[in-house]
Amino acid sequence: MHELIRTVLVTGSSSGIGRAIARNLLQQGNEVIGVSRDCSKFKQKPDNFHPVQLDLSQLHELPQKIREIELQYPKLDAVVFSAGAGRFGSLEEFSYAQIEALMTLNFTSPVFLTRALLPSFKQKARSDLIYIGSEAALKGSRKGTIYCASKFALRGFTQALREECSKDQVRICLINPGMVLTPFFDQLAFAPGDDESNFLLPEDVADAVSYVINSRTQMVVDEINLNPATKVAAKKPPSSSGEENHVV
Repeated sequence: MHELIRTVLVTGSSSGIGRAIARNLLQQGNEVIGVSRDCSKFKQKPDNFHPVQLDLSQLHELPQKIREIELQYPKLDAVVFSAGAGRFGSLEEFSYAQIEALMTLNFTSPVFLTRALLPSFKQKARSDLIYIGSEAALKGSRKGTIYCASKFALRGFTQALREECSKDQVRICLINPGMVLTPFFDQLAFAPGDDESNFLLPEDVADAVSYVINSRTQMVVDEINLNPATKVAAKKPPSSSGEENHVV
C-alpha cells in the first residue's frame, strides 16, 4: 500500500515513455490526467484516467487550459513532463521555423506549464514537478545542436527552479534517460542496437518516476541519469520525408 494516492498530470501520455509512466501510476492507484495531442489513441480508459487533448506547441492556450484543469482536478499535486520531439541534423539543415518549433515543445512549453501551476503548487502540503530530460542535456553531440540546446536549457531551468522552490514543499526532479526503445526512433536515421543491453525500456523510466513520486516527502531527488549497459547506436535508412524528426 502506498503512503499517498496522488493526482498526476502526465504530458505525452499517449506514446512511449509518457504512456509507460501513466500506466505505472495508474496501476499504483493514482489518478492520472493524460495530456496528448490526440486522445483517440487512448483505447482503454480506466476510471482513474482522465484524458485531456492539448497541443503543447500552442503556447497562448496553455495558461487558460491549466486553469481549467486545476478547477476540474483540485487535488492535482504532481506533473510529469514527458512530451517532446527529436529532430537531428547540422544547424544549416534546420529552417528557422524548425528551430523555433523544437525549442517551443522541448523547453518553452514545460516552462509555461510550470509557470501556470507553480502558484497553486506552492500552497499544497506536497507537490512534485518531474521533467524527462535526456542524456543530450549532459553533453553536446554531432547533429544535435538544437536538440541538445533544448535539453540543456531544460536542465538549467530545473536547477534554478529547484533553488527557487527550496523553501516550499515543491520538489523538482530531472530524469535524463539514454536511448529508450520507443517510437521516438521510428522516423530517425539511427536507433539503439538490437541487443537488450543497448537500450532502456520505457518501464525503466517509469520506475524512476515512481521512485521519485513515492519517496519520503522530506527527501528531494535532484537528478537521475539512466543509461543502457552498453551504448550502441545503429544507423538505418532515413525516413522517406528526408527529415529526422519524431514527436511524442
